[in-house]
Amino acid sequence: MSRRCELTGIGPMVGHSVSHSNIKTKRRFLPSLKAVKVTSDALGQTFSLRISNAALRTLDYKGGLDAFIVKARDEQLSPAAQRIKRQVKAKLAEQAAA
Repeated sequence: MSRRCELTGIGPMVGHSVSHSNIKTKRRFLPSLKAVKVTSDALGQTFSLRISNAALRTLDYKGGLDAFIVKARDEQLSPAAQRIKRQVKAKLAEQAAA
């Protein structure tokens, strides 16, 4: 299981730990990931995703999974999230046609 957010694509970054004497040592900054269950209003299903805490806040701000995932770029999304996006878009197009 990779340390990468499934919705935003954020992953580990590299930097330095700097001591009091200004000695720099390489270190990794890992994203703060959380396994959550998110509900899609259009599909009426719950999906388990591993997303960052910042992405969770963004979901709340944007108005849920559907609103966020439709506007998200495919390069950022994991394969599972891309599958969800295709399903949501198809369902929304079906509802708009009816």
